Amino acid sequence: MFSSDSDSDSDPLPLLPDEPVDFRPAPPSATTTTHTLLTSPNETLTLRLVGHNPLWGHHLWNAGIILSTYLERNPSLFLNKTVLELGSGAGLPSLTCAVRGAVRVVCTDYPDAPLIDNLRHNISLLPAHSAEISAEGYVWGNELPECVPVGGCDLVVLSDLLFNHSEHEKLLWTVQQTVRKEGGKAVVFFTPHRPWLLEKDLGFLELCEEKGMVVVKVLEERLERPMFEEDEGDRDLRRTVFGYEVMWKEG
Repeated sequence: MFSSDSDSDSDPLPLLPDEPVDFRPAPPSATTTTHTLLTSPNETLTLRLVGHNPLWGHHLWNAGIILSTYLERNPSLFLNKTVLELGSGAGLPSLTCAVRGAVRVVCTDYPDAPLIDNLRHNISLLPAHSAEISAEGYVWGNELPECVPVGGCDLVVLSDLLFNHSEHEKLLWTVQQTVRKEGGKAVVFFTPHRPWLLEKDLGFLELCEEKGMVVVKVLEERLERPMFEEDEGDRDLRRTVFGYEVMWKEG
């Protein structure tokens, strides 16, 4: 859950020096969820979610579900193309691209072993496809993994990443290092889970424009309920997914 007295998520506290190893309860077990693709033959993807993760990888976020549907409806974004997802979590949008005709897909997230192992597990559960697909650990703003072509990604996927305001510069640097200059796009979908910080979320898109990119709003969809009903702030905003496409200016 997101708290109103915090602008960032902190890592769990380490064990105190005299804390017994079994002082804390065992972390929750992994869970499994499914997502049925919109287009024929309407395969059902099985997604394992890590039991708990300070990077929020233990949820299947509304933005990821809506983005997956958007991609199915707009296959020209990825069909026969190379796709990179940043902050993949369970990987639904990029896995959707793999099953629906992308040639190459790289799913990345923070290099936390349970997160990356879980992504690879979800890849192993995919129905038949012909994509070359991998999962790698990556920290935004750092040297790119060998499997990510510099300036060679037709589509870069960002799903519910804008809440991490302090990392916007690094996130944009990574997008600009990877998205193809001719015809490449990034898709940026998010929900303002902390509505009082919406302007800070949107600061990423303003930064994109400042750094020579074009930002186009492509979606605003209000869902039946927010991710966390009990959270604070404007309920309508917390149940809304906003979607943007970002690309280089022509010329």
